[in-house]
Amino acid sequence: MWTHRAYVAAVVLGATVLVTTLLGGAAASGATPPAGGAVHLYSPQINGIKGTIVITGAIGDYGKTTTINQNGKPDSNGNFVKIVLHKGTFEVNSTAFNAETKNLQPSVNASTCSALGSATGVVTLLDGTGLYAGISGTVNITATFGFIGPVYKSGKNKGQCNFSNSAQPISQYTLITGNGTVSFG
Repeated sequence: MWTHRAYVAAVVLGATVLVTTLLGGAAASGATPPAGGAVHLYSPQINGIKGTIVITGAIGDYGKTTTINQNGKPDSNGNFVKIVLHKGTFEVNSTAFNAETKNLQPSVNASTCSALGSATGVVTLLDGTGLYAGISGTVNITATFGFIGPVYKSGKNKGQCNFSNSAQPISQYTLITGNGTVSFG
């Protein structure tokens, strides 16, 4: 049975990027740091590395996300997300979330080559700059995704859905949402 781990890894990576983007930003000169408190984030993801993010509540900012590895390099299989907002930046550590979702089995409809799924977990915030210097906290995120898989063009499986781990989805969409609490030290 197809598990499409590569797609799930991309979803998890996108979730990490989303959380990072929601909580970070570029600092404005003389801006007063936020007081901290409840935050809510929203991040649509088109691919597994880059996305956009909006954060409301104790942080009101928006920007972009990039999934990165431990060394800060873009990596679709990375466990961190760099969030670049208008008032500063920060990172999200999604290692625990990624571990919980590693064996996620999407619900597959073989007659339409479509699949859907969702994953929920906790990420931590760190390494803030600008207005978000000293950020810490956790966010409970949910990544909900759907995709259409390709069909084998030739061979013994011609005309059947290709749900192998190496197959690239024809189209995909992931929405990451989350709620949590942040503070600034």
